[in-house]
Amino acid sequence: MIEFLNTTFSAFDGGIFNAMHRLAESAGSVLTSFFKIITLIGEKGLIFFAIAVVLMLFAKTRKLGICMFGAVACGAILTNLVLKDIIARPRPFESSVEFSEFWQFVGSPAEDGYSFPSGHMTAIMAAMTTIFIVCNKKWSWVGFIGVFLMGVSRIYLIAHYATDVIAGIIVGAVAGVIAFLITKLIYKLLETHPEKKFCDFCLNFDVVKLFKKDKKIQSAEEDNENKE
Repeated sequence: MIEFLNTTFSAFDGGIFNAMHRLAESAGSVLTSFFKIITLIGEKGLIFFAIAVVLMLFAKTRKLGICMFGAVACGAILTNLVLKDIIARPRPFESSVEFSEFWQFVGSPAEDGYSFPSGHMTAIMAAMTTIFIVCNKKWSWVGFIGVFLMGVSRIYLIAHYATDVIAGIIVGAVAGVIAFLITKLIYKLLETHPEKKFCDFCLNFDVVKLFKKDKKIQSAEEDNENKE
């Protein structure tokens, strides 16, 4: 599989790397720091897990939060526990002297693990796919700008081949769709039994309502104290 990838897409991956290297030579002082920040945002998909947890605290955004959490988790399993180990493609800077020189030029840190597909791309694509499916299509497509920037950053920093990035996009999209279908099924089951406490909690719990309730209780207690 490695030989197939490296042979079939050698010209494509090499051409993209050469273009990125020329970009680094002409505007590296600005772009290198920018792309390092972008790639840091997607590290281990942690920021997307955190966003998903926050979204799950509110009734209106819980479905999106559950869907996003499931999508990023599904993508991580497919990418890091299955595909990377099966394909076992080395990082670009480990397999080519030329790419190693490009990597040293941008000062990118050495990343461990295999290269194909990109975990960063899988995570951000999974998250943005769920946003696009669940939310208003008029604005949710904007999230794919982040996907594009993440992809460019991974190639620019010589952390992944362009084919790794494309594969990550595909896996992330698949993970997003799978998570959406599972979330839809979960909500269908919950809405079938709204009278049950667990279902009611899952559907209606909202941290804002809880805060307001506590505030009302506190206010009532203060009023009682004043009357006494």
